[in-house]
Amino acid sequence: MLKQVRRTQVAVILLSVVSVTFLASPGPGQLPPEAPIYEDRDNLLVYRDATSQLRPVQTPQDWQTRRAHILANMQKVMGHLPQHDPRLPLEIQVTEVTRTGRYVRRKISYLAEKGDRVPAYVFVPLGIKGKVPGVVCLHPTNRELGKGVVSGLGGLPNRAYAVELAERGFVTIAPDYVNMGEYQCDPYALGYVSATMKGIVNHRRAVDVLQSLPEVDGARIGAIGHSLGGHNSIFLAVFDERVKCVVSSCGYCSFRTYMKGDLRGWSHAGYMPLIIKQYGADPKKMPFEFTEVIAALAPRAFLTVAPTNDHNFDVNGVRECIRAAEPVYRLLGATDKLRAIYPQAGHDFPEQARQEAYQWLTHNLAEAP
Repeated sequence: MLKQVRRTQVAVILLSVVSVTFLASPGPGQLPPEAPIYEDRDNLLVYRDATSQLRPVQTPQDWQTRRAHILANMQKVMGHLPQHDPRLPLEIQVTEVTRTGRYVRRKISYLAEKGDRVPAYVFVPLGIKGKVPGVVCLHPTNRELGKGVVSGLGGLPNRAYAVELAERGFVTIAPDYVNMGEYQCDPYALGYVSATMKGIVNHRRAVDVLQSLPEVDGARIGAIGHSLGGHNSIFLAVFDERVKCVVSSCGYCSFRTYMKGDLRGWSHAGYMPLIIKQYGADPKKMPFEFTEVIAALAPRAFLTVAPTNDHNFDVNGVRECIRAAEPVYRLLGATDKLRAIYPQAGHDFPEQARQEAYQWLTHNLAEAP
C-alpha cells in the first residue's frame, strides 16, 4: 500500500532550462509564412525549390527542405509554434510526494508560459546510478483523471505506462492535457489557434523539466502516448528534436482513412478548430497529411502500435503512413528506426505491445547520440 506524504508547505524549486532552437514566431496566434502544398503526400521524396519547381529529394539536405514545408503546413492548421524562451524559469512546485518500494512519485506543477502552470506527476526510480533516460508520458482522453490514467491512479487498464517505465528505470513525467485532470486553460484566450499547439508548448516544457532533473540524461529523451497521447507524442517530437525516440499507440491514421474521410472529430475546441472552419473537415483540402508527419520524425526512432480492430484509427491508414515514411528513413540511413506492430485488439495498448514499446525505448535510448 502506498504511503502518501503531503507537504504542508509548497516547495518551489527554480531550475535552469537548456537553450534549444525551435521554429519560432512572435506569438501563438500567428500563422507561418506560405509554404507549398503537395498534392501527392505519399511520394515524399520530392520537394519544391525556390522557383516552385518540383525536384527529387536526393540528399538529406533536400529532405530538410521538404520537412520544413511539412512543419509550416502543420502550423497553418495548428497555429505557429511560439518562441521557446530559455530565460523563463520552470518554477517547479512540489505539492505531494509518494514513496513506494521502486520509485518516488512527485505531484508537481511547472510554468508553461507566463501566468500558466501545468500540473504533472514525475516518477523517479529508486537506486539510480548515474543519469538515466527521461520519457514524457502523454495520457489518453480522460477529462476527470487526465495524467492520473498513465500514473496508475484510475481509468482503463493497460494505460499506466508512466509507472511501468519508472519501474524499469526511466524517469517519467506525465502532464495534464488542456482542460483535463487538474489543468484548466482556455488556449484561445491566450491567443492560440488550437489546443493542439498549446499542448505542444506545454509538453515541450515537460521536456525542459526532465532535462532540469539531476537524475536525467538530457540527451536521452523519449515520448510515449496512447490515443490522444499517441498523436500528442508525435506532435511534440516533430516540433522538438530533443525527443529522440517516440512510441504512439492508437494515435493516428491518414486523414483520408479517418472515419471515411470525415475529419470533424479532429476539429473541436480540444484539437484544431481550423480543420472545419477553414478546411471544411475535408482531407483533400488539408495542407498536411499524416504520411508527411510520420516521415518528419526521421531519422529518429519511431514505433507505432496499431491494433487491427481499432474503431478510431483505421489500421490501413496507419500502414499507408508507414509505407510513405519508409523511403525517407531509408534515405537517411535509419531503416531500423521505423517500426510498426499490429496487435489483434481494439482501441487498446495491450500488455505484449507495451512490453515491446518499453524494449524499443530501452534500446533506442540506451546511449546518448
